[in-house]
Amino acid sequence: MNVRRRLIPAAAAASLGLGALTACSSDSAATGNTDKFDVVASFYPMAFLAEQIGGTHANVTSLTEPGQEPHDLEISTQQRAQLEEADAALYLKGLQPAVDKAFDQTGIKTKIDAATLTHLEDHGTGGHSHEGEEGHSEEGHSEEDEHGRDPHVWLDPVKYAEIAQGVGKAFEKADPDHAADYKKNTEALVTKLKGLDGDFEKGLENTKSKVFFTNHAAFGYLAERYGLTQEAISGVDPDSEPSGARVRELQQEAKADGVTTVFYETLVSDKTAKTLARDANLKTDVLDPVEGITDKSRGDDYFQVMEANLKALQTALGAK
Repeated sequence: MNVRRRLIPAAAAASLGLGALTACSSDSAATGNTDKFDVVASFYPMAFLAEQIGGTHANVTSLTEPGQEPHDLEISTQQRAQLEEADAALYLKGLQPAVDKAFDQTGIKTKIDAATLTHLEDHGTGGHSHEGEEGHSEEGHSEEDEHGRDPHVWLDPVKYAEIAQGVGKAFEKADPDHAADYKKNTEALVTKLKGLDGDFEKGLENTKSKVFFTNHAAFGYLAERYGLTQEAISGVDPDSEPSGARVRELQQEAKADGVTTVFYETLVSDKTAKTLARDANLKTDVLDPVEGITDKSRGDDYFQVMEANLKALQTALGAK
């Protein structure tokens, strides 16, 4: 453990935007259990991994508050100080620029970049892509081309499981006293993710349509894994506005491909999605990128929300 850690009362933790994600970690944050393995995660999908793998040995806090759009996160001075006191930091480089900068500057010994634990791809999803990046097959990639790659890997259960295995190994190395438990917890999580993958594969195998419309391009890996086509109103950035030409293109495509539904999200405005749906006479529904859990989420954790996503896709695509 990091001997420099200090007590952080619950009220202070909340004011820093470091609210814990489960009852277990909430208790740890409240009591300042310095005998725990303290992990600071960048946002919910990373925090969920840390909690599942760390179990009772880890005290996990997230830099992104529940309900906060993670792409927009700015790191406060207090949060930078909190980072320096942690035993490990877990993040996904390329998703949150402010986090990338803060983690690069921190002196934490164990920094785990989830983007290095699986292969990120360029899905050609708009403003973040760089010309000539498609076709890269190597696992390693430079900082320059990172920004052209789709960071939403957690929405593919297979890739999320790859990341989980890498996180588990990093925890084992950083906190060897509890390595056996981290290994066991990682194996259990990977088994559950394989089950989720099986549910999606079977549930989306036979559908009337293979095309779905989303608010922003978060579902490229999921679409690729299960033989679907994602058409995003916006690019990777959920706040970007589509052009009039893009909206007209989507209206025409909806008719051609039998699209019934425009999906929107819980953490960003649904205005554009609903306008497109109204103009094209389509339904709307939620497809959650699981970037954070709130009272609007269709479930209490990653697995519940992903199962809700599967049901929404089955309905929209006409699963048989």
